[in-house]
Amino acid sequence: MTPDPGHEADALDAAVDALSDRLRVLPESRLRRDAAAAGLALARELSRRAQLLERPGRPPAELPDIGIYAVGDQVAVAGHDLAEALRAAPAGHDRRAELASALDLVRTNRF
Repeated sequence: MTPDPGHEADALDAAVDALSDRLRVLPESRLRRDAAAAGLALARELSRRAQLLERPGRPPAELPDIGIYAVGDQVAVAGHDLAEALRAAPAGHDRRAELASALDLVRTNRF
């Protein structure tokens, strides 16, 4: 039996929630030093991947920098968008590889 892609994407949702929660509680000094920039880079990559799945053949728009205090929310939104895009991906698409790559990307970021 093939695993349900929605269930597999739940792991990405959980990892994104945990990481975005960590970003939201960091002190301003840590955000300014490097965490906000790293979080924004992650959010932009997650957003890029989601857009490529949702709109194949169209160049993805870059997620804007809206400030250090919003980066946790940007990671959450971009990550959940990617999870939803993976759930809706066509049956022939290699969701498992995309999901594993996204999970690795989220889980290797330590703020």
